[in-house]
Amino acid sequence: MSNAIEVEDVTKVFRLYSEKFSSLKERVIHGGKNPFQEFYALKNVSLEIQEGTSVGLLGHNGSGKSTLLKTIAGIIQPNSGEIRVKGRVSAMLEVGAGFHPELSGRDNIFLSATLLGVPVKEVKLRFDEIVEFSELGQFIDNQVKYYSSGMYARLGFAVAVNVDPDVLLVDEVLAVGDENFQRKCIDRIKSFQKDGRTIVFVSHSPDLVRAICDFAYVLDHGSLIGKGSPADAIAELRDSLNRTKGQVGGAIVEAAGSVSSSTPVHEEQAIAITSISAVADGEQSGDSTRIAPHDPLKIVINYAARRQVGGANITLSILAANGEAVFSANSEDLKIDPFDIDSDGVFELYFDTVPLLDGTYGLAVTINDHMRSPIAWVEEKVGFQVVNPSLASGLVALEYRVNSFSRS
Repeated sequence: MSNAIEVEDVTKVFRLYSEKFSSLKERVIHGGKNPFQEFYALKNVSLEIQEGTSVGLLGHNGSGKSTLLKTIAGIIQPNSGEIRVKGRVSAMLEVGAGFHPELSGRDNIFLSATLLGVPVKEVKLRFDEIVEFSELGQFIDNQVKYYSSGMYARLGFAVAVNVDPDVLLVDEVLAVGDENFQRKCIDRIKSFQKDGRTIVFVSHSPDLVRAICDFAYVLDHGSLIGKGSPADAIAELRDSLNRTKGQVGGAIVEAAGSVSSSTPVHEEQAIAITSISAVADGEQSGDSTRIAPHDPLKIVINYAARRQVGGANITLSILAANGEAVFSANSEDLKIDPFDIDSDGVFELYFDTVPLLDGTYGLAVTINDHMRSPIAWVEEKVGFQVVNPSLASGLVALEYRVNSFSRS
């Protein structure tokens, strides 16, 4: 199988100006030069994408994903390196890209399609199909400056997928439309996959990458740091986000998956939570916080006491990436009677199975006194990771079995 896209040693540098001199006097004083710093958006990136495959680009904000997609689309030119693309390219890179706000939706369909290299005659033949897909029939003759961001996305995606592209480039635009439109877009992308089209997809949603892509690349500060199956690439992305030592929500992230609290213990504090760790069952130390769905997990909470507290209890919460609790329980809910704390101690909670799918989960722990008033509280943004090896997506790992299967 031949390559649809070849990116060879591509580097893209932008100039970041701290100030710009607009007057003639300022230009003369500074010799006609504005001071700037060079920012490397891409650094010697090389990759190959085979025809008929769907490939994801993953990375944190500012990692170079969108810049790479724009160089593939030919919107910006690299400073060095070479890009080769086979076939007609259709790109949906941002909401409203290629639209003129003073023109109507009807006129912008012709404008956008023409910019993609589609003859006007062909656009006329596809016009009704584009309008039907966008669901903007009654608004199609309105100026697009009055469109909402969702309407922009509908029109732009409708044009991009209805001009018969060989290569489709999509950059995080599916998050704009409503659920029904997102589902329609994904269905169209999957029909492209069945037709053997090549798709390059940028998204911050691991579930979308897992559902759509066959392969994925990971970028970090303009450099390619990983590649592989969607599951492997997502794990590499999360490792890169956690690898740098720094302060995260009251915790020091010392290495990938290794989290320990930096909470100091002051003399005036009665109790302090000194560390929280999530350990895959069977591990001897707290440096393994990556598990698969339904794996066992141990949560270890260390605390220090400066004064005695009677009738204490502990609340543990497991938090999704958006901060919502997927599990929260007080020690009394777990049938543990209130206890007195008069010295340093450890509280351990074992989960025989963790029925969660792919994601990074945080931990929040509160120690309460006998009045259920919190006296110590710590939250770790990165507690443990669930790495899902299957193609299933969502939040909960449901157990299932197939009772029968037959084909007519």
